[in-house]
Amino acid sequence: MSDSSAITTEQLRQWDKRHVWHPFTQMQDWQRDEQIVIVKGEGCWLIDSEGNRYLDGVASMWTNVHGHCRRELNEALTAQVERLEHSTLLGLASEQSIILAARLAEITPAGLDRFFYSDNGSTAMEVAVKMAFQYQIHRGRPERSRFITFHHAYHGDTLGAVSVGGIEIYHATFKPLMFETIQAPAPYCYRCELGCSLHTCGVACLDTLENLMIQHAGTVAGLVIEPLLQGAGGMLVQPDGFLRRVRELCDRYDILMITDEVATGFGRTGTMFACQHEEVIPDIMAISKGIAAGYLPLAATVTTENVYSAFLGPYAELKTFFHGHTFTGNPLACAVALRSLELFEEDDLLTSLAPKIARLGQRLTEFAAMPFVGDVRHCGLAAGIELVADKKNGTPFPWQDKIGIRVCQEARARGVFSRPLGNTLVIYPPLVITDAELEFLLDVLRDSISAVLER
Repeated sequence: MSDSSAITTEQLRQWDKRHVWHPFTQMQDWQRDEQIVIVKGEGCWLIDSEGNRYLDGVASMWTNVHGHCRRELNEALTAQVERLEHSTLLGLASEQSIILAARLAEITPAGLDRFFYSDNGSTAMEVAVKMAFQYQIHRGRPERSRFITFHHAYHGDTLGAVSVGGIEIYHATFKPLMFETIQAPAPYCYRCELGCSLHTCGVACLDTLENLMIQHAGTVAGLVIEPLLQGAGGMLVQPDGFLRRVRELCDRYDILMITDEVATGFGRTGTMFACQHEEVIPDIMAISKGIAAGYLPLAATVTTENVYSAFLGPYAELKTFFHGHTFTGNPLACAVALRSLELFEEDDLLTSLAPKIARLGQRLTEFAAMPFVGDVRHCGLAAGIELVADKKNGTPFPWQDKIGIRVCQEARARGVFSRPLGNTLVIYPPLVITDAELEFLLDVLRDSISAVLER
């Protein structure tokens, strides 16, 4: 078993189907289909056990920044593992976590310079929710125990993160286990739940949000929002100024603003963090995914001195934030994250994104004109292409048709790995994707849509 090169692809597939339960996957379908087994990565490409290459169109679940097996990151990981693999932050400080926090404080929005480490986006949001709740208790406002959230929101899969989510197919099953939230309409302009038109509504959902704040502000601990882009909800892009207005409303009604930058952080929207587009400074911000460039699990919940100081007091007062994770601030992950931040500067990565983002926007006009494309949504180097059965009326395809899955299967046969959100195709490549690779990705997705739907 130690020599993996001696194990055949067929044996790997059999073991996988016998033992591995895959996330967000109907395993009955998985058992029936022949699956690819990835064994290697090079740049923006994944390579399977039979030598086939696939352009990684979703950045390995939205995490990859600098490409797979980047030499500089490999070296940083190797150097750290020779020194220390892990040491707890419970009762000890750790060199790499300290340096990373200091470095992150230089690039996060002003005033966000207190970092609580965890290991993924769900846990970062779980920390944020508990932190906001306990903050209100320490400020003498225990009645402020509720959260305002948005429809179509996704913040992770632990129970606190599920509770502040808003996607029925993911969350409805677990409602008996969840705490209730105050849900506000999301700006899903293509399918506006308020029945408004994008060009005439004046962002009416903000008026609804304010009315909810007026009604409930005295019981609200915080508002939770994905800035600019609601990812798992269908790549829903907020109108210009929406985030800024939400910040203003939180200030007016004295509500903590919690931004989930797990998917939008580290360059995805064109700036280091999405909230920087509208000069918004949240009270609490969750970061993960791209923080360690897709190498290792790492996350942080970042907050202000005001929130942090509410937890300070004599030991006997029990103001301590009683929360933690075994691998909090893992040195290996922190070392890679530090080297990743250096590569942002060395490669001038944020500057290099601008022409790619512009080109993506240009090419998406081709998709918008296709007969089965109802809506195209674009933010930074991320996009969603919503496929519909009737373009005129926006009629969705039935779930049983599995159109999004079938298009992605077609794309896989053509050399691109993608994964849909229902019938919305996702474009979310590594940030270092070349111009030629971006064109290939878009060509394959366009041709795959045509091949499946014209068939």
